[in-house]
Amino acid sequence: MAIIKAIFTILGLILLFIGILIFVFELAGFVKYRYILNRMHAAGMGDTLGIFICLFGLVLICGFSFVSAKLLLVIAFLWFASPTASHLISRLEAVTDEEINKYVDVQTEGNLSEYLRKEDKDLTEILNEEEEEEDE
Repeated sequence: MAIIKAIFTILGLILLFIGILIFVFELAGFVKYRYILNRMHAAGMGDTLGIFICLFGLVLICGFSFVSAKLLLVIAFLWFASPTASHLISRLEAVTDEEINKYVDVQTEGNLSEYLRKEDKDLTEILNEEEEEEDE
């Protein structure tokens, strides 16, 4: 039994080390790129993978108990929340940046931020129409 616990501890420490290395590579990608959306991509991908690997390493070190169940719930929450937050922030940047066409090659008529604003406006109108139908 002690051998199995030692093996899980060693595997957990290896996963923690790998997770920290992923965070270091994420930081290097964040510093390397100049445009905000590229930086967000590097940070978002690195955070999601690094947190998963580090927390899974902690699960192995703690053993299978109530603490590890809570860590697994944290992993699940972060796997849903982190990409969603990154997407919303990048969408805000794409909508508000007037000079986004300098950085991004997009096949749209006109400016990308104008296109996204129009798309958001159309979505808002659809939601308002659905609310009015429900009220009636």
